[in-house]
Amino acid sequence: MISLQINGMLSTFSGNQETSLLDYLRNEKHITSAKDGCSGQGVCGACTVEVNGKAKLACRVKMRELDDAEVITTEGIPEKLRQIIGKAFANQGAVQCGFCTPGFIMRMKSLINTNPNATRNEIISIVSPNLCRCTGYVKIVDAIESVLFEINHPQHIDKESVSAKIGGRFPKYQSIETALGDRKFVDDMHYEGMLHAALKFSEFPRAIVKKIDISEAKKYTGVRAVYTANNIPGDKYTGLIFQDWPLMIGEGETTHYIGDVLAIVVADNELIAREARELINIGYEILKPVTDMHETLQADSPAVHTHSSNLLERCKIKFGDVENAFKSAAYISSGNFETQRIEHAFLETETAIALPEDDGIKLFSQGQGVYVDQKLIARILGLPVEKIRVVQVSNGGGFGGKEDLTVQGHAALAAFLIQKPVRVHLNRDESMMMHPKRHPVWMDMRLACDGGGMLTAISLRAVGDTGAYASVGTKVMERVVGHATGGYTISAVDIQADTVYTNNIPGGAMRGFGVPQVVFAIESCIDDLCRQGGFDRWQIRFDNALEEGSKTATGQRLQGVGLKKTLLAVKEQFQQARFAGIACGLKNTGVGNGMVDESEVSITVISENEVLVQHGWSEMGQGVHTMAIQTLHHETGIRPEVIRVETDTRANLPTGMTTSSRATALVANAIIDAAKTLKKDLEKSTLAELTGKCYKGKYVCDFTCKPGTDTPNPKIHFAYGYATQVVILDDKGKIQKVIAAHDAGKIMNHMLFEGQIEGAIHMGLGYALTEDFPLKDGKPISLKFKDLGILRANEMPEIEVIGIEESDQYGPYGAKGIGEIGLVPTAAAIVNALNFFDGKRRLKLPVSRK
Repeated sequence: MISLQINGMLSTFSGNQETSLLDYLRNEKHITSAKDGCSGQGVCGACTVEVNGKAKLACRVKMRELDDAEVITTEGIPEKLRQIIGKAFANQGAVQCGFCTPGFIMRMKSLINTNPNATRNEIISIVSPNLCRCTGYVKIVDAIESVLFEINHPQHIDKESVSAKIGGRFPKYQSIETALGDRKFVDDMHYEGMLHAALKFSEFPRAIVKKIDISEAKKYTGVRAVYTANNIPGDKYTGLIFQDWPLMIGEGETTHYIGDVLAIVVADNELIAREARELINIGYEILKPVTDMHETLQADSPAVHTHSSNLLERCKIKFGDVENAFKSAAYISSGNFETQRIEHAFLETETAIALPEDDGIKLFSQGQGVYVDQKLIARILGLPVEKIRVVQVSNGGGFGGKEDLTVQGHAALAAFLIQKPVRVHLNRDESMMMHPKRHPVWMDMRLACDGGGMLTAISLRAVGDTGAYASVGTKVMERVVGHATGGYTISAVDIQADTVYTNNIPGGAMRGFGVPQVVFAIESCIDDLCRQGGFDRWQIRFDNALEEGSKTATGQRLQGVGLKKTLLAVKEQFQQARFAGIACGLKNTGVGNGMVDESEVSITVISENEVLVQHGWSEMGQGVHTMAIQTLHHETGIRPEVIRVETDTRANLPTGMTTSSRATALVANAIIDAAKTLKKDLEKSTLAELTGKCYKGKYVCDFTCKPGTDTPNPKIHFAYGYATQVVILDDKGKIQKVIAAHDAGKIMNHMLFEGQIEGAIHMGLGYALTEDFPLKDGKPISLKFKDLGILRANEMPEIEVIGIEESDQYGPYGAKGIGEIGLVPTAAAIVNALNFFDGKRRLKLPVSRK
């Protein structure tokens, strides 16, 4: 018998002494502030708690070590200190998705115990065992500094102003409760009688499944059911664009990648489900996988899918006299560029909980599109869409990796068949194996200029590995095409990009969506032209930069272009640095490419103290709920503290995926529309008098077209953001500082704007230098979280964010999307800095694992 104190309360434990403290806290005590981010690998820090006054990783502490121990989680921090911490983390913008935040707070708690006068560098050192994928750590360190200041100066009067008006520095919605671990994520939720399911994955990326024998698994004590593809009542094929991704692979069918699911085991608890799935006997006829993106296009390559070619799509555009432009060029740069597969590494792995409800299913999802989830689950179950209700629980990071259906479909199917609540949770290994990654892209680029450094022609042949299933691969490669000329005007263009199937883990949406890949290539070529022709690296970019009325590679004529202003903002620091790299970028707002971008909202007055805003977008740390609150407050004057926001399909406000940096623009425009009538009503009535009234708003962008469309003035996307980033190295070639100047149109919330850029730069640094997710024969070489190469706080350089506001005609108040462009030029600027430092041209990412 183990006796210990947990948050001041005596607890006893008589179970398996090898049980981790994290499992005990979460599963038996239902203390959920300690999070499972790495499934016991001990590398993420999300489970940090205090044990006997010291910060410990709860996933690595065994119960046998805890007799007479005192354990404290965020729930056990004294209330006065909780208030100080919550306010500081909210007001400093330290909370984005917030999944990692309680772990950082408990790491800080040990600092308060031992060194309450810590310097900023000491704080950085203390928190470095913990990972954050959202913030870039800057604002977390700011928040800890603020907490220590408040503790050391209890008489201090806080005069910091907080404004919810557009353009203010307003804390993120639910940031205090999220920071302190009080807000529930999906995996923190529990329902009476809830069962747990484990998925049986394929052992081989390409094999014919000869037999699925579930008999022994069904007999295992505690197992309630085992389901295979034969149990799917509807259509098992799903997909965001192409319906090519089966929920499960059945007997006689061929697997396409290592993350294919063969069976679902439903049991009384997760451990039993996982043990029982190992008893499922699978008979395979193993086939050689197709893994090379070039070989897959060869005539003798096996077809990944028997129903289609390995070439999923070829997108191309050509205009101007390309051949003569290259013949007459003064200088030509060329290169074969390669970029790597990247894991999103959101700290919260995938979990879904499904409950039977009214002859249908209610699903709690962490996905990036509840209405897409709803449609696909209805398809799987063979039910009308209205029988499926999906509630989005603000998730622990997405970055595009939670767009495709993963565990939602399996949870819904199991709950529907067994008629009980079912939870499906992926551990870190399974998460990395199952969901799509950033596309590896190969690019053969040529770029020409005249004797004065003016760009005259570009040629690009690109291939993107979309893996086993289409996901959004065609749209990613269309972005490669549409952004191939970078932030520059080029009059002769010949661009072609192929999206190809392989038996690798699928390539899907990830922050930047194909644009960082091609920007890396063109920016390298520009620096190479400077080397050849002796051009100034800043001036050549300024002279060729897009401006009002310029055309992109797709022929779209631009408006609201602040690129030259971003170049001017970084000019002095770039030119004064001994060793520095520079790169420009643009990134679309909205899916566009001929697809409809739309948003509907509903604003309901519940009472004088509660106004409910419903929309279809997913909150995953970027702040879309906060933008909704600020917009409604700005338009109507309704106090932000009475506004509640939810994303739930019962509102019937169909929306697509939360992707392409479009959510803020679309939801805010829809709220502005809805607020017109509400504002008029408030001129003659109080909120109390309007109780029960509902106001609807809508915004639709249906005027875009696909690249290559033969039309006089094509509009591929309704808006673009622009950026210039500079990377400064010290005399030893180490990154000292990153300066990021971004034209975001109207900056609706400066604190959230800075946080998005800082977090994106963190991701861009990793993309350039350390991050990789290599496969061998279709299988990950490593499933260790530490091997992903994610940078920690003590590995980050100084970041300076400069905001430029050049209004866009379609954006709310002139705003443009900011979620993705933050990393678009980062890798290119880093590589250019390194190339300038030692004179070696680097054509492949990542450039170093050091």
